[in-house]
Amino acid sequence: MSKPKTGTVTFLFTDIEGSTGLAHRLQERWSEVLVEHRNLIREPATAGGGHEIDCRGDELFVAFEDAAAAAQTAIDAQLAFAGQQWPDGEQVRVRIGMHTGEAIFADSDYLGLEVHKAARICFAGHGSQVLLSASTAELLPEEHATRELGEYWLRGLPEPQRIFQLEVPGLEQDFPPLRFANDASQPHASRTLKVVLADDSVLLREGIASLLEGHGFEVVGQSDDADDLMVKVEVARPDVVVADIRMPPGLADDGVRAAQEIRRRYPGTGVLLLSQYVEPAYARDLLETGEEGVGYLLKDRVADMDGFRDAVRRVAAGQTVLDPELHLEGR
Repeated sequence: MSKPKTGTVTFLFTDIEGSTGLAHRLQERWSEVLVEHRNLIREPATAGGGHEIDCRGDELFVAFEDAAAAAQTAIDAQLAFAGQQWPDGEQVRVRIGMHTGEAIFADSDYLGLEVHKAARICFAGHGSQVLLSASTAELLPEEHATRELGEYWLRGLPEPQRIFQLEVPGLEQDFPPLRFANDASQPHASRTLKVVLADDSVLLREGIASLLEGHGFEVVGQSDDADDLMVKVEVARPDVVVADIRMPPGLADDGVRAAQEIRRRYPGTGVLLLSQYVEPAYARDLLETGEEGVGYLLKDRVADMDGFRDAVRRVAAGQTVLDPELHLEGR
């Protein structure tokens, strides 16, 4: 792909809907799906002059100099996904979000609020849906039909965003209400709980932040590795830490070890660990720090918005939250 540029760029984010469930059902064939889904996005992105910035698991981040090329990539990718024969008759549905704005390319990555806007727009969508910011929709030629969905508060962003849907010829056009997109008039809880998030997936972090902010929580820090997580906790002193079990620098049990250290240094801080799969050993390691203010959930539980927010509140209140699929001896 072409060399990335600074200035005005169209950012495109993608991720697979329900990826954890697919991974459980497909088992060893899941890796085949991941490789094929990347190919189905990379091929039109390359043809459109896109530059792949990041690829983690079922997520891709691509930048384009031309908004129309980004839109065509999204259309071609969604048509390819719809026409693909997937293992065991499964449906693989991808959500895509785009935003055009000013950004700086540095240290092999794009930086700035505009990138976060694109990620949050993506996370608001559903499988097979393509969402656009107003700045992207306004740059598209007439052959790319769009429909305005309205103005939404994407939590954590300073202003409401006008969101558009890109129409993909031959595919469904009607979707449920946007995910993690809240009305500014929704009531706040009486006490604002402070949360630090840690995961090396920017989409997951932004999705959780969008889910929590405005519902009694203030996201006071985000980290993509365990070392930076410790720094954020020291500075922000949150009520709760929500962290992935596996994250850099070791990509093993770094999240668990960070949680143990947080519990040792800051006994009043709740810790909720998220895991892609059920791993009882890690849950036992967490519970060794005490059974007050700890939690262990599969990442799929984030999709249950009310249930997930309740779990974070319960951990902050000193309760124990364990995923129903987790079976520990002696419990």
